[in-house]
Amino acid sequence: MPRLGRAVARTAVVAGTATVVSGKVSQHQADKQAEKEASQQAAAPAPAEPAAVDPVAEIERLGALHEKGLLSDEEFAAAKAKLLGL
Repeated sequence: MPRLGRAVARTAVVAGTATVVSGKVSQHQADKQAEKEASQQAAAPAPAEPAAVDPVAEIERLGALHEKGLLSDEEFAAAKAKLLGL
């Protein structure tokens, strides 16, 4: 019977050690994943700011649309006023 007791004790120690190691591995992997996500968020590019609009070029473009009949007089006037800050 003493051998059985030692075998049970040894099995308990091995199982306990495996549980502890498994927990530490899981924690280490979770820490690495958190670091990876944090670095990806830090490295993510900021949203691009809209390009500066050249008012003269935009009015010329709107004028061409107006001449083609794609913009009404009112739409052209409103867009032009908006570009000029009026």
